[in-house]
Amino acid sequence: MPPHPSPFLFPLLLLAAGLTACAGAPDLTSRLSPYRIDVRQGNYVTQEMVAQLKPGMTRDQVRFVLGTPLVSDIFRTDRWDYVYRFQPGRGEAQTRHISVFFEDDKLVRIGGDVVAETGAAATPGAGARIIEVPAAHGKD
Repeated sequence: MPPHPSPFLFPLLLLAAGLTACAGAPDLTSRLSPYRIDVRQGNYVTQEMVAQLKPGMTRDQVRFVLGTPLVSDIFRTDRWDYVYRFQPGRGEAQTRHISVFFEDDKLVRIGGDVVAETGAAATPGAGARIIEVPAAHGKD
């Protein structure tokens, strides 16, 4: 009667055969990487939304147009900050920041990385600038 082979012999032979078969294959680990999702955080404010703002608008009207601000400082109640961050799965993160200023609970100006009236987009991180809100025509 022949001796019984070890129960671990067959899996070891399969492993050895698999490793030798992969020896000539190209290295796929340099081309394979995990999928990374795009992450969007904060308030996304478009030029169309900013164009709807008019001086003298109340806080409720501004909140209706832009949404609830991400940052509302209890020590500076005359300023709301809308912050948006987009981190693509691959590539550089983009950050946008828009500040809305009030006096006597009425909108007076907007500042931050907003799109200019000419339609040219501000480059993220190019520095803050103050954009005066256009006056409403024929009202007052």
